[in-house]
Amino acid sequence: MEENLYNLAFERSILSSIIFEPSQFDDFEMVLKVEDFYLAAHQDIYKAITTLVREDKPIDEEFLKKELSREKKFDEKIMLEILSANPISNTHAYILEVKDKALKRHLLTLTTEIKRVTVEEELPSEEVIDIVEKKLYEITQDNQSADFLDAPTITDATLAYIQEMKARGDSVLVGVDTGFAELNRMTTGFGKGDLVILAARPAMGKTSFALNMVQNLLDIGKGVAFFSLEMPAEQLMLRLLSIKTSIYLTKLRLGDLDERDEKRLKDAITQMRNSKLFVDDQGSVNINQLRSRLRKLKSKHPEIEMCVIDYLQIMSGTGGKDRHLEVSEISRGLKMLARELEMPIVALSQLNRGLESRHDKRPMLSDIRESGSIEQDADIILFVYRDDVYLYKEEKEREKAAIAEGKEFVGSYVEKEEEDAEIIIGKQRNGPTGHVKLVFQKKLTRFVDTPSFGGVEISYENIDTKSANMQIDENPPNVSMPII
Repeated sequence: MEENLYNLAFERSILSSIIFEPSQFDDFEMVLKVEDFYLAAHQDIYKAITTLVREDKPIDEEFLKKELSREKKFDEKIMLEILSANPISNTHAYILEVKDKALKRHLLTLTTEIKRVTVEEELPSEEVIDIVEKKLYEITQDNQSADFLDAPTITDATLAYIQEMKARGDSVLVGVDTGFAELNRMTTGFGKGDLVILAARPAMGKTSFALNMVQNLLDIGKGVAFFSLEMPAEQLMLRLLSIKTSIYLTKLRLGDLDERDEKRLKDAITQMRNSKLFVDDQGSVNINQLRSRLRKLKSKHPEIEMCVIDYLQIMSGTGGKDRHLEVSEISRGLKMLARELEMPIVALSQLNRGLESRHDKRPMLSDIRESGSIEQDADIILFVYRDDVYLYKEEKEREKAAIAEGKEFVGSYVEKEEEDAEIIIGKQRNGPTGHVKLVFQKKLTRFVDTPSFGGVEISYENIDTKSANMQIDENPPNVSMPII
């Protein structure tokens, strides 16, 4: 290996500084890893120092010799070279140099790994790219030093944040605009780094609600990434066009358009062609592939402000893990990715059918499939609920039973073009729980604010805690703090 990939003199000086001034080790340990040292003997000595610190023993020549001898790794010549090296005062510069050399070695090792998986194992190019990106990400993460933020740093950043909010005026919107006034007021928008779970039973309209948020962002010139694991991109676009043009979705699907509809559609198509929407509808994706694709897209299009995944339970983990562990890996991966890219990730989720056996079918947190890790990692959990879905279903069941018994059936349910809908905020890390009342326009698959909502002060209503296991946080719905 070429000499520009290591510097033994620097390594010796760092170890010598620790031995002669053990109090420095705490600072060194925050940054330096065992593998950052090139020479194996230096790695052994640094590891032995770590062991002595853990066992609350002195870091000196005698104890190091004893610890290394116990592991049969004591080299008297190497130890003399270290003790003979001059302790350094500017340790930071030496550490940066050693870590820079280590990073280059890791990158060189990665090139060997690329050759192995490409030539020897003959893996498909897509898998090779995924492996390389994952390894590269791990290398860059390992090379970052972690440390506590001190009080001045935190307070200065917080003051800057408060001043930024003050400059905005009285606007309640801090994060990404959801497109719904009351939901914005209760959440202040989705924050950078938020993992938002949008959950519902089938037919409740969770995909429609997500697309409403997407269309609202596109209309104000923002970018959106959409991973559609169940629905082709063309079907998503049909729904978006119906939302945007107010042309019934069935008419768009059949091409049953009059002259007025065609003009509206033409104008909408022009606008959508210029929008910043990016859809991945390949159907099968694991957390590593999604992470890789979204990173690439975000780097090319920094204007992307939100990512939607439809839906979480279709995603797969890596390897043959138990499904519970897979879901934990996925939810944690999505949360970390949201923080890394500083954008909200909205992941749609299915609910267990067990809630349909309850009298009050409004969902609660425990109804989320494989809910443990999802509930823990999410910053916001929203449930879509429409009572008319169950009223219609019950009517059909009564009709079916009457026909089976040979009885005449007179229905009482009147199907409506506009139905009452609720967005239940089941969890919000930085704000209140409760619910938002909306109107669902069935033929357009569109959610809109209720006519009664018009900028007046809102009283947050509790959900029935017996059925939904939710209650309002005592803290007022102040703006969420930034990721500093």
